[in-house]
Amino acid sequence: MRLKEYLNPILFIKGVAMGVANIIPGVSGGTIALITGIYEKLIFSIKKFDSKAFKLLMQFKFKEFAEYIHLQFLFPVIIGIIFAGLSLAKIFDYLFENYPVFLWAYFFGLVLASVYYVGKMVESWKKTTYILFLTGAIVAVSITIIDPLKENRDPVYIFFNGVISIVGMVLPGLSGSFLLILLGNYQIILIDAINNFDLKILLPFALGSIVGLLAFSHVLSWLLKNYRNETIALLTGFVLGSLGILWPWKEPVYLVNNGEIVVKHGKKLVAYYEHILPRQIDSTFFLTLFFMFLGIISIIFIEIMYLKEKKNKK
Repeated sequence: MRLKEYLNPILFIKGVAMGVANIIPGVSGGTIALITGIYEKLIFSIKKFDSKAFKLLMQFKFKEFAEYIHLQFLFPVIIGIIFAGLSLAKIFDYLFENYPVFLWAYFFGLVLASVYYVGKMVESWKKTTYILFLTGAIVAVSITIIDPLKENRDPVYIFFNGVISIVGMVLPGLSGSFLLILLGNYQIILIDAINNFDLKILLPFALGSIVGLLAFSHVLSWLLKNYRNETIALLTGFVLGSLGILWPWKEPVYLVNNGEIVVKHGKKLVAYYEHILPRQIDSTFFLTLFFMFLGIISIIFIEIMYLKEKKNKK
């Protein structure tokens, strides 16, 4: 095995994009994977981590193991995701602190455009697919109005945070980051634990994520293999329904304990957001629209690059 064969820069960039999306509450790395054309291959590759893969590894048949799990594909994508998580967490923490409206607007445009491109992947729209599309949208919207739980550092709870959030990270439209907000542990896992390299939090979370990913990939790969149009339609609904989370004009409702706002590391902890309309038409309003438009353009650019890549492979 030559290391050079596993350093595909395009797949690495796609992994970085997925990693960035997973950091943002309301954005799913699965959406980016769908748009960039690697979603189905990613799910089927993850499914390959089974008893046969383990047997090959234990027999030191590394070449056969690498071929079996499609390591040439998986390695650069996973490295990109890890790189984004470790290097960009502080940057997005700063952006959320200082420019939340513009950041929400950018990702609102990103996901809005994604609805169209993900929906295009359904080869035949019929009654069943339309029903599943609406079901996905309703489920995603329902999740956005659930009251978040309180922070909990118990290792078992952190483990189940990993199991649940990885489903959101894999499913387009169901943000793993937002699910962590609902579970009450977004701040301590994706911000504090990563920035401080807190292994007491990171290890049980990583273990839960691995278990959840391996289990869920089998279910999802079976659905994509046997009910592809129906599954993509449901996922498109998830993407559409997630737009409510990303609405840029909103006001934070802070977490309160015993009548006082909870402050951690000098920051007020947000429990949830109340959506509002723009208060006035000013330069900030038009700049917000600009970032929303920039998000739409980004998805169009990604789609063009994907189509070019697909054409060059033929």
